[in-house]
Amino acid sequence: MGALGALIMAWVRRRMSLALLKQALASTTKLSSFVMFILIGATVFSLVFQAADGPIWVEHLLSSLPGGPVGFLIAVNVLVFFLAFFLDYFELSFIVVPLLAPVAHKLGIDLIWFGVLLAVNMQTSFMHPPFGFALFFLRSVAPDKQYVDRVTQKVMEPVTTMQIYRGAVPFVLIQLTMVGVLIAFPQIVTGALDKEVKVNLDDIGAQMRDSLKQEDGAPGADPYGGPEDAAPPGAEPQPGAEGAAPTPAPEPAPAESGESDPMKAMQDALKQQNKP
Repeated sequence: MGALGALIMAWVRRRMSLALLKQALASTTKLSSFVMFILIGATVFSLVFQAADGPIWVEHLLSSLPGGPVGFLIAVNVLVFFLAFFLDYFELSFIVVPLLAPVAHKLGIDLIWFGVLLAVNMQTSFMHPPFGFALFFLRSVAPDKQYVDRVTQKVMEPVTTMQIYRGAVPFVLIQLTMVGVLIAFPQIVTGALDKEVKVNLDDIGAQMRDSLKQEDGAPGADPYGGPEDAAPPGAEPQPGAEGAAPTPAPEPAPAESGESDPMKAMQDALKQQNKP
């Protein structure tokens, strides 16, 4: 959208030319290639780090920090802020975040809130040297030589790189303030999320068994019993069957684990499925 808007503005001001378009395409290709090579390098590093069991070492290191979840959050945010001086947003997202998320989940931290918190923290990487993309963009459009203002007709001094760095400091402080606000008031993120539904599988299994017994009409009867024409235990022989010996009561089959009660089998299956 920004590129389209820039093209429209250049065309409206009649400053669009083939040479300017070629220059813009060349600069965009260089920047896109730079970002893509960063992503490729970060992915390769992440794969090698995982192959060397690096995530396990990091998990043990971070989970043993003093202070529990609060100590973990403070250490992680300080670490991400200083890493942002040397790694840009893409490298942090591909390398650091996959190492921190499992530890946060193990400590019971909401991962959605944790992701928003890290995103706000990593936004500072755009605004401080040496890898601040916002500083690069501003440096590319700021004048580096003296020029005459077309409105006031005054000679304007060039904008130095140090002036750009100093001008970004208030915005970095705003981002860090927002990180503190998110830690102090997590409801800003989690307030609009759906509440986690906790289900007691034991109660559900008991309700299902009671429902099946009520539908069968005989409390305690097995709804999956034998054929309807089977003679009940101790029943007299049918009239007309002269000399017929009484039908002995069938021996109850030994109850096998998980097969005598289908609801219990379903309950056990659900428990196995919902195990982390």
